[in-house]
Amino acid sequence: MESPLIKLRDIRKTYQISKITYEVLKGINLEVQRGDFLAIMGPSGGGKSTLLNILGLLDKPTSGSYIFEDRDVTTLNAEELSKFRNLKIGFIFQAFHLVPWASALENVLLPVLYRGKLTDEDVKKAEKLLERLGLKNKINLKPAELSGGQQQRVAIARALINQPVLLLADEPTGNLDSESSKEVMDILEELNKEGLTIIMVTHELDIASRAKKKKILRDGIFIDS
Repeated sequence: MESPLIKLRDIRKTYQISKITYEVLKGINLEVQRGDFLAIMGPSGGGKSTLLNILGLLDKPTSGSYIFEDRDVTTLNAEELSKFRNLKIGFIFQAFHLVPWASALENVLLPVLYRGKLTDEDVKKAEKLLERLGLKNKINLKPAELSGGQQQRVAIARALINQPVLLLADEPTGNLDSESSKEVMDILEELNKEGLTIIMVTHELDIASRAKKKKILRDGIFIDS
């Protein structure tokens, strides 16, 4: 049997504020198989964002092991983490996080620039991604000239440009109207059907219902959903 893409074992995260220690994650165990589409739900303050930051290699756990593709990524240094993250993980955020003075095409190409030299092939790939997401005629527009749904589709294209094995979505429909939310979820479902592993944080039950699996995180631990 193929080993999980992700395996978390007793992941804990504590923060020290003044003389008080806060334990945000209290022993998280999780396995994510290749091709999973997992929705993580739960009340604010339950640890969802902290867990997503650890999964995305933006933060390190205080203790526990994080195995990604049979590699313990908690042992990587900052430079190794940055390279690994850029090649393996794509991110979609509620607030889009597009560069306001850059065009849609330039925003999509940013992860490639972080990786190294830009090639004509990279530009063609970005153009094809934007075309696939219905933005063929929008590639030269700035974010302020796009609707919220269009901005999120640019963000999805940016997340896919390096062909990641894992897509992390943090409230991907939180700033969108109902129609744009449906369009974004249709795109995520299609990507998952093509084999992309997706972990999504959401407060919305109807959005979570589009995922294959659902877990509820409350007070730093998973509870039965």
